[in-house]
Amino acid sequence: MNLPNQLTLARLVLAFVFVGALSIDGVPQAGTIALLVFAVAAYTDLLDGQIARKRNLVTNFGKLMDPLVDKILMAAGFVLLCEKGFFPAWMVVVILAREFLVTGLRLVASAEGLVLAAENLGKYKTGAQITAIIYFLVVLAAREPLFAWISPLLDWRSLGPHGLGQALAWLALILTLVSGASYVWKNRRLLADA
Repeated sequence: MNLPNQLTLARLVLAFVFVGALSIDGVPQAGTIALLVFAVAAYTDLLDGQIARKRNLVTNFGKLMDPLVDKILMAAGFVLLCEKGFFPAWMVVVILAREFLVTGLRLVASAEGLVLAAENLGKYKTGAQITAIIYFLVVLAAREPLFAWISPLLDWRSLGPHGLGQALAWLALILTLVSGASYVWKNRRLLADA
């Protein structure tokens, strides 16, 4: 297994560590752990694609698993932060619906022997989602000793969850919807038999 695919699998493991940090009661410094683990996992997403393209290590496994693992990580982030009150449930449902729709299209394509790679708009969407999730993880971590110094910054209206946080959440939602619509439109031929 090549290095980019190893990084993809490592991101999957980190996704489960992230879920454990925010889900298991009594984990000390849970917000800080979740922030650091999610940030490392998000970085592996950037790194595996760059390495695969630079070293010509692009594989069908990577084309399929990289976006799937991204969706698992993002879904975990949105669901757990929704539970903590940072995202409204309807927003998380819309975002996850888009992800399931795109995954469904990829499965249809796979059944026809095609592999649909990620598009640039989808990469911007992922970047916006990662940024929104990391922002709210910083808000959680700022309640704990290691990142407590950030707390006064978050008290400013424009930098707080109801200012910058909401702007980032809406940006992630809009890019999610636009990229999903674009993906469906560009691959509408796969739906011709429906």
